[in-house]
Amino acid sequence: MKKKAVLIILFILPLVVYLFFATGVNSFIKLPTLTEKIADVNPNWKSLNGEKVTLNDKITILGFSGENIMENRGNFFLLNQKIYNRNKEFKDFQIVFISPDGTQDKVKSILERLDKLTDTKGYHFVFAKPEEIKEFFKTMKLVGQLNDNFGSPNVYIIDKQRNLRGRKGKSVQGKPEYREGYNVQSSAELHNEMTDDLKIILAEYRLALKKNNRKDAFRDKITKEVETKIQENEK
Repeated sequence: MKKKAVLIILFILPLVVYLFFATGVNSFIKLPTLTEKIADVNPNWKSLNGEKVTLNDKITILGFSGENIMENRGNFFLLNQKIYNRNKEFKDFQIVFISPDGTQDKVKSILERLDKLTDTKGYHFVFAKPEEIKEFFKTMKLVGQLNDNFGSPNVYIIDKQRNLRGRKGKSVQGKPEYREGYNVQSSAELHNEMTDDLKIILAEYRLALKKNNRKDAFRDKITKEVETKIQENEK
């Protein structure tokens, strides 16, 4: 009996704990969906380098740079430091800005400066007419609005299914909370709220990958080891 008790403590109990967390982790925390299936980038919009830009199957930080991009260039360096550099190694992560047509040279200037600080391959800029930008923004069903320069100080988290993700409901303190975007002018907001929310999104996909590829094999391996040990000690 003592041997069986030891085996239960050493093998079965960890298995039960593992299964408990494996089945319960999805309900522990999840970043809410605010708008389902926003529009993809219009394929007729020209990108800076001629590459095809899409939101499909990518975790995207989506922004609207506006016509006064040079006046707000400091925002790009703050976003780069607080968000991009921390996540650029994740292969499905990208930053996409929708910019007014005619600002190409300004964007090139910004990227040339950023390129001295980091690998900018995860940055993508597409250019559209102001009315097209307004129509695209409208489909996102946001509370916030574009400014007079067809830009916004906020950036938005879009998941691989093109869902706009953010905060709504109650905070951990029980207070009503709603956040659809993150102000790139605020170091604290990027460092705290946005960093935390991105971690949740990335964890969702890592968990899904682990669940699909490893969970059953791990569980079956541990179960087989437990059964083998019990059979050996019963002989």
